[in-house]
Amino acid sequence: MRAMLDFEEALARLLAGAQPLHETEAVPTQAAAGRVLAQALHSTLDVPPLDNTSMDGYALRCADVPAVGAQLQVAQRIPAGSVGQMLAPGTAARIFTGAPLPAGADAVVMQELCGVEGDLLTVNHLPQPGEWIRRRGEDIAAGAEVLAAGTRLSAAHVGVAASVGAAQLTVFRRLRVALFSTGDELTMPGEPLKPGGIYNSNRYTLRALLEGLGCTVDDFGIVPDSREATRAALRAAAAGNDLILTSGGVSVGEEDHVKPAVEAEGALDLWKIAIKPGKPLAFGAVRREVGAGGTATAAANAAANRAASAAAAFIGLPGNPVSSFVTFLMLVRPFILKAQGASAVTPQAQRLRADFDCKGDPRREFLRARIGASGGLELFVNQSSGVLTSCTWADGLIDNPPGQAIVRGDTVRFLPFCELL
Repeated sequence: MRAMLDFEEALARLLAGAQPLHETEAVPTQAAAGRVLAQALHSTLDVPPLDNTSMDGYALRCADVPAVGAQLQVAQRIPAGSVGQMLAPGTAARIFTGAPLPAGADAVVMQELCGVEGDLLTVNHLPQPGEWIRRRGEDIAAGAEVLAAGTRLSAAHVGVAASVGAAQLTVFRRLRVALFSTGDELTMPGEPLKPGGIYNSNRYTLRALLEGLGCTVDDFGIVPDSREATRAALRAAAAGNDLILTSGGVSVGEEDHVKPAVEAEGALDLWKIAIKPGKPLAFGAVRREVGAGGTATAAANAAANRAASAAAAFIGLPGNPVSSFVTFLMLVRPFILKAQGASAVTPQAQRLRADFDCKGDPRREFLRARIGASGGLELFVNQSSGVLTSCTWADGLIDNPPGQAIVRGDTVRFLPFCELL
């Protein structure tokens, strides 16, 4: 019997087979969140561009305030977006947050520490040079690399890009993923549930996960349980997509047609991975037919861009809903991120206290857990691969080594869903 792969080996094989995209496009910065930056962004200016105040208050010379209670003449008013005049000795400038510091001033005293009668300012604080001043370029210096190529852009990243005046960013094109499920027992929500049937949750879960990663999804729905129907779906899916993702049908039973269909249309390696939930996963490729992709100009261009690759990658996930969800997060997500050109593909783990006892398993476990009121982790009572509600209850997954029992108070490795979704 073929030995099961450990998790690290399976992930390494998947990542070795992930072919990064080469095609790029320029998109408006405001539409770039979730995309992967293809070219590093450098700043053409200092941020902030001038010394400015971080508080509403009064700009002054520290030398003019030798003691608390000193009085100065308010000689000018500087709102944000305007530039003041040279500050004369013995005077102060009324200044508002973000406004440039007038020449000659070396501190700002916040308005709460001042008293004003007419144009006469009483300073009830002994200022220090540099107080409440944001220096030119203290955030970003002109010429500095602001964002590195391979960055998966968050809201903060696009905000930083906007702060240096970048109206567009060059990103890798979206990964195109074909998605389908197999199984005559599957029924779509909204349709009557047939005898012996179940509603197809995997289609919804996987599509949401793919779109959350910035993929374009070509949804083929439910493919009937027949080898010819499966082969036809694979050929159609390979024609216009980079990756084909399926759930169910990757075992070797009489009604599992995905394995022989993929082998007939390309190549397949069926793995048993020593993880729980999960275990069965198929990885391979489906050949593209010459000239496939349609006759429309956009489709023809897309086909030409993919000409360097003669096949679409294929990943087949297990059919149980939690198994499908967990194997996607732990194995498919890194594959997709690498294919998209991302430089960081593995999640950042936390070390948290376990507030429960749990027997170990010979396989590496990914346990659904949440953070309790005391800051420790609580375990969902039913860790079955069919209990999808555990994934909505949980805050993330405990990554537990093979054969490792967990005793209340132990520190465990926790992968929060905010790192995975």
